[in-house]
Amino acid sequence: MKGFSRVAALFSVLALVVFYGPGDALAKRPIKIGSFLATTGPASFLGDPELKTLKMYIEEINAKGGVDGHKLELVWYDTAGKAKAAKDIVKRLVKKDRVDVIVGGSTSGTTLAVIDIVERNKVPLISLAGSVKIIEPVKKWVFKTPHTDRMAAAKIFEDMKKRGIKKVALITGNGGFDKSGRAQCLALAPKYGIEIVADEQYSNSDTDMTAQLTKIRATDAQAILNFGFGKAPAIVMKNIKQLGIKLPVYQSHGVASKKFLELAGEAAEGVRLPAAALLVADILPDSDPQKKVLMDYKSKYEAKYGPVSTFGGHAYDGLMIAVEAIDRADSLDKAKIRDEIEKTKGFVGTGGIFNMSPTDHLGLDLSAFKMLEVKNGQWTLVN
Repeated sequence: MKGFSRVAALFSVLALVVFYGPGDALAKRPIKIGSFLATTGPASFLGDPELKTLKMYIEEINAKGGVDGHKLELVWYDTAGKAKAAKDIVKRLVKKDRVDVIVGGSTSGTTLAVIDIVERNKVPLISLAGSVKIIEPVKKWVFKTPHTDRMAAAKIFEDMKKRGIKKVALITGNGGFDKSGRAQCLALAPKYGIEIVADEQYSNSDTDMTAQLTKIRATDAQAILNFGFGKAPAIVMKNIKQLGIKLPVYQSHGVASKKFLELAGEAAEGVRLPAAALLVADILPDSDPQKKVLMDYKSKYEAKYGPVSTFGGHAYDGLMIAVEAIDRADSLDKAKIRDEIEKTKGFVGTGGIFNMSPTDHLGLDLSAFKMLEVKNGQWTLVN
């Protein structure tokens, strides 16, 4: 009987190995969530709320028992927004830390820099960055949660068309997100009957953009569109006010946070931008399918850290999409997790309702964007 018991025990171990993979037998190993975020440097306003969100929800999930008995373990590193650092970090996450899935990449530049690495090593990546180039063309192992720069440009041009704006001055930064956004604006403008009458650029480290804005003032532009992120867009707003330019101003979703309002101050008054509904969760109707999720995230985050930003929301969406995929896969096999991420349907997140497919690794449309306007220093919905 002892021999039979040993054989039975062996078969039990083998069954666990088959189900969970090597290393999971006898004890359920933690699910390793890898992340590379810009928690310092110019893009820290992205990475900071993302990291706080990941930590908060991983702690909450673990307190409830984890996923199928597996606790979550966050393995993260700071890129400071640098592409070279991101490459080294992702190689480490993949080869040394052996993470099961990666949720991260605060900026488009750092995400684009590591796509080849995750594709080659077949590790699912859910990016938190904006560029449409991250998912178009579709890469098998790469997904994202933020709305794309192309979507932002389309939403802005839709609003301009409603206001009768036909001539626009474009000003952009020199980062990966900015450059990609500029390209999308130039490509989409003609489709909306909009002419780009100025195309000015600045370095994201610049502290004054009056030279570029003076050139814009000399054109026949009916509105100004600044596509960028970080401190630079706030400086653009202040310079516009200093120069006495009275044109309508639009910004991208790259500034959708309380930080932008703080940096720009009174100069932000009247600016419009597309953003996730999270920023106006309080004033959404109760019938909105996102409201419960948004208010739950907002209340938890603000109770612990202070004002929410859409960037932390992207991390919530990425983590929960990954966790639900792992739960559905009932396995830690990376290929099965990848397949389940791609099958995400009807997931209600902070960015919208996600419906992914083999041809769409984002799963959001323009309805996920709200057009906002700053009034009296607060975000308001544009009807």
